[in-house]
Amino acid sequence: MISLVRFGLLFAGCMLLMAMPASAQTANGGGVPGAIGAGLAVIGAGLGIGFLGKGAVESMARQPESSNTIQIAMIIAAALIEGLAFYAVYVCSTQNPFAG
Repeated sequence: MISLVRFGLLFAGCMLLMAMPASAQTANGGGVPGAIGAGLAVIGAGLGIGFLGKGAVESMARQPESSNTIQIAMIIAAALIEGLAFYAVYVCSTQNPFAG
């Protein structure tokens, strides 16, 4: 699992380094970093909510009597992750001239 996280961070860093020259271009090439950032934000939110759901279901399977508390905490955490992802997509899309 750690090697997958390291590979993901390395891949994201390489993509950001590759996007830096594109951000210095004019309006035609300026949308690439915003699109990459929005895509990474959505992928990160999807992974985060997936791991959150997996952990919550495993916890509920181990302790069924505390399922209400776990479910409430999971919904609050998922809402915070979604809010952060929507904000990141909004920020990235304001830098994207192709967004309309």
